[in-house]
Amino acid sequence: MAIKHTLQLRQAQTLALTPQLQQAIRMLQLSTLELREEIQQALDSNPFLEVNEEVENPQEKSLEEFTKEESSASDDFNPFDNDSSINVADASLSNEISLNEDGDIKSDLSNLEHNEVKDSYESLSDNYTQNSRSSKALSIDDDSIYEGHTQETLHDHLMLQLECSPLTGCDKEIAITIIDAINDSGYLTESLESILDVVQRKYEDCTIEDVNIVLKVIQHYDPFGVGSRNIQEFLLLQLKELPNSNIYKKNAIRIIEEFLPLLTNRDFRQLCQKLTVRESALKEIIATITRLKPRPEITIVKEKSDFIIPDVIAVKNEDGTYRAELNPSAIPAIRVNEQYKQLMVHAKKSEDVQYFKSNLQEANWFLQSINKRNETLLKVANCILEQQQDFMDKGESAMQAMVLNDVASRIEMHESTISRITTEKYIYTPRGTFELKYFFSSHVNTDDGNTASATAIRSYIKDLIAKENPRKPLSDNKIAEELQNRGIMVARRTIAKYRESIGIASSSQRKRLI
Repeated sequence: MAIKHTLQLRQAQTLALTPQLQQAIRMLQLSTLELREEIQQALDSNPFLEVNEEVENPQEKSLEEFTKEESSASDDFNPFDNDSSINVADASLSNEISLNEDGDIKSDLSNLEHNEVKDSYESLSDNYTQNSRSSKALSIDDDSIYEGHTQETLHDHLMLQLECSPLTGCDKEIAITIIDAINDSGYLTESLESILDVVQRKYEDCTIEDVNIVLKVIQHYDPFGVGSRNIQEFLLLQLKELPNSNIYKKNAIRIIEEFLPLLTNRDFRQLCQKLTVRESALKEIIATITRLKPRPEITIVKEKSDFIIPDVIAVKNEDGTYRAELNPSAIPAIRVNEQYKQLMVHAKKSEDVQYFKSNLQEANWFLQSINKRNETLLKVANCILEQQQDFMDKGESAMQAMVLNDVASRIEMHESTISRITTEKYIYTPRGTFELKYFFSSHVNTDDGNTASATAIRSYIKDLIAKENPRKPLSDNKIAEELQNRGIMVARRTIAKYRESIGIASSSQRKRLI
């Protein structure tokens, strides 16, 4: 085969990403915390950059001042109430009692109304709070928690009680091993056999009975019930501490020990038959159970929660519309150091000239990337506020259907840019603080030819379930019919999908005794 040399002419389009463009694109997708770290790294490595401490806020209003103004305008407004994460209170009884794969209750127990068992619980609560504790209890209002950063953990609290106890030798070693295996929720995460194996390395004559005895001692430490192996055991511990005068105590214990699946399935008829009680009595028995704590009450001081710092603030204009303004406290203001720029004139060596030139160029690129990010963020935020005006005034039920392409076409940018600038960027609104992506949702058609957003439909579902008769909860078909009466065409399976996405159980699980 002969080898030939040929010439070919081809035409193709390519995009070369310059370092400046790559930096600008990367800046778009950085969250506020990541951008702060990026700015700090730039300040540490580039002498031409410095924090501009002389800059003044253009609007002269901090986020706290905006919060106070909004709060004074509406007594019902809560600046830290994020509508995007609200769960319907008492809308789903699956939040009260449910089973995990091991047959144990796994979720929180909500409080039901009760009238006759209040005195029993008050005496039980008094017993819990009177447990011995040699050190001063830390409270949220205690000034000592602000002195330094050292805070007492649950492990420290339990170890302090152990040191004040008479346990020694093998028993103390068992107690230390048990405490090490207790998680932050107060539950024991290791089996008694595993604990025994650890202790037997030091005390070979230790038995499983010894481990059980020490575990019962720790379970009466403060907080009461700490070291329970599951919530079922913790509930039984609480029930057994109730006074014998409580007429519902015996049946409540029977339900937890024997008929837990019937309770989680809301099979009240079977429970009445098994316990041979009337429905009114079963209601009080269930109220006795649901009044119990779902986990040991930990009174130890915890780390302060971190609040989201919004990148943008929604400000209401005099004509009722909204505009977006950058949060001046989100990221530090930086600038080019003028003193270093003046030093460039005196540089004589080529190495010095190149050093000054490269760092100045990088500083200018960095500032331009931040400014470009802020401009894009404001454009997108203003476009969102313009299209979601009804949501700002009326809430979730007025959310308009919107996708990335809607914003991209209005501000003449690519969808990928919109996706980057709305990821992990937050906006402070009169309705709470939301991620910008929260305002994008799918839609369904309505009878009048318009569309309804998925967020609005979820809001309708929550409202319908919140107003339903607990004895006869609405089925998915019935909810679909109610929405069709409002002109929203939604299938039953879509209702089920939306209902599950907001944490609401099925109608059979929501059924209650009245």
